[in-house]
Amino acid sequence: MIKLLFTLKRRAGMSQQAFEDYRRDVHVPLLLAIPEAQYMRRFVVSYPIPAPGFGEPSYDAVVETWFDSLDDLKALFFSENFQTKVEPDHSNFLDMTQGGILVSEELVLIEG
Repeated sequence: MIKLLFTLKRRAGMSQQAFEDYRRDVHVPLLLAIPEAQYMRRFVVSYPIPAPGFGEPSYDAVVETWFDSLDDLKALFFSENFQTKVEPDHSNFLDMTQGGILVSEELVLIEG
């Protein structure tokens, strides 16, 4: 199983709530509408919560997406649909100069 992680920082001037609303109501439906979204096996978005003693979060969200193979990951992200319909939307809610990406294989150390 291949796992792709993104750390996201919202666009300057956008509140955390507006960022979350835009992702949920506009961006995610845009992504799920393209046929290549079928390659995703699991798709999770995590948002920060108040956690006294841990300081301010470094990012505004972490996205985790699972795929059966690296070929499936590429089939989604390098597809014409993703490149022309989903990718251009990122600048509407993300600070494109920040954030990170990690393509990985997940190693579960504790289950349950």
